[in-house]
Amino acid sequence: MDQLEMKAIVDEILNRRPAVGLALGVVRNGALEFFHGHGVADIASNTPITEDTVFRIASITKTFTAIAVMQLWEQGLIDLDAPADDYLRAYQLTPARPAHRAATVRHLLTHTAGVPQMVYPTQALRSGWFGESVEIGRPLPTLAEHYRGDLRLAAEPGTTFTYTDHGFATLGQIVADVSGQPLEGYLCEHVFEPLGMTDTSLVRSDRITSRLATGYRLAADGPKPIVDRQWITAAAASAYSTPRDMARYLAVLAGGGANEHGSVLKPATLASMYEPHYQPDPRVPGIGLAFFRADLGGHPAIEHQGILPGFNAQIFVAPRQAVGVMAFTNGARNALMWLPAETGRLLGHAIDAPDAAIRTAIPHHPEIWGDLVGWYRPHAQLTDMQTWSMVGAGTEVVVRRGRLWLRALSPIPALYRGFLLHPDDEEDPYVFRIDLSDFGLATARVVFSREPGPRSIHLDLAPLTLQKRPTATNPRVWVSGALIAASAAVAIRRIRYRRA
Repeated sequence: MDQLEMKAIVDEILNRRPAVGLALGVVRNGALEFFHGHGVADIASNTPITEDTVFRIASITKTFTAIAVMQLWEQGLIDLDAPADDYLRAYQLTPARPAHRAATVRHLLTHTAGVPQMVYPTQALRSGWFGESVEIGRPLPTLAEHYRGDLRLAAEPGTTFTYTDHGFATLGQIVADVSGQPLEGYLCEHVFEPLGMTDTSLVRSDRITSRLATGYRLAADGPKPIVDRQWITAAAASAYSTPRDMARYLAVLAGGGANEHGSVLKPATLASMYEPHYQPDPRVPGIGLAFFRADLGGHPAIEHQGILPGFNAQIFVAPRQAVGVMAFTNGARNALMWLPAETGRLLGHAIDAPDAAIRTAIPHHPEIWGDLVGWYRPHAQLTDMQTWSMVGAGTEVVVRRGRLWLRALSPIPALYRGFLLHPDDEEDPYVFRIDLSDFGLATARVVFSREPGPRSIHLDLAPLTLQKRPTATNPRVWVSGALIAASAAVAIRRIRYRRA
């Protein structure tokens, strides 16, 4: 694909997805093959987006922390399957129940340690941000102070996937406790400097601030700047970087742990991070160590997203082809939905992978629908707002107009209307695909378990499992019953009123 073709694709993206500023680049064989900067980093000063614009890259920070952990693993200083408490000095992880197994380093790296998504929900909600943060300029508490010496788990380690900043904050604390260096100093010395990432940092220095893009929300009367904050969970969400630096990072991720400036991991170590370390079903990609796994038309890929108010970031890498795509925006509507889809599609074009599409030539198997129909509850922590916001009170599989549908028990009409389940595998009638284009996404796989016992649903968008439950426990049944009872009560009162 030449530069003109790539530019045309990016222009189509910007036509579909308005953005105050967007930086997008493609890295191939260790070099930045294509870069496009659109719009402005700051509206008031009319500063254009360039390769040296500083963006908040949010949760992509987690991948830096994971590389630091794996460096210590290469040195024999950390055992991934040892209890995390063996390495923590600042605070401890307290099990939800005494009989639960200990949370390991591997559990933390795969978001399966049982760490809650929010430790102090009222503080997170009061700030207006998703997560615990403080105003810029205020003293930032240490994790020991914030957790008061004790981070209590919400589920048994190894049983539940819950995406959380606090797990990676704990990994950052482990890096600091094992290495004897503050995390920001360790990352600078052992990750950023060796790779030539001179404008990447966890710290908001003058050098960073002078080129930092302003984050915006697209309001009814135009873009409005976001009041920025700083994160207590720095190891999970605080990094600042530029497209130039992130191109060097993508070169490392696509090139076996090294770029033209230096190396940070052995090729085998990095490859092991891309393998499935938590995979609820072998037919969905699952998650590696920090990196989410994806399938692009039969080509394995890894990715990670970053979301903060006013900022969205995305990296996508196809290691076998040594190609990576990055995108950063400082003001776009619903970019948390469409940015991963658009960058994944762009990477697919760059490696000549076919788009994942609804298949129209695979027959249905209504003879198994009776086993699939019913209510499925997420296997998730009660405080996992990300999961519950995505599927509501759970999902239902229903037959409607002679077709099989999946719908979320959600107050959002589009989710409750549901999605047609299209067969997606000639050899496996329990594999389907749904069309998510109305949400800025492409398609997603929905896989039903085949093992004896209660039926489960697995999604490839995230390592999320939903388990079939008795119809009597379906919240919709409760609500319907309550509405019927309320209607009956109103009718009785009206009858009595008329008789009186």
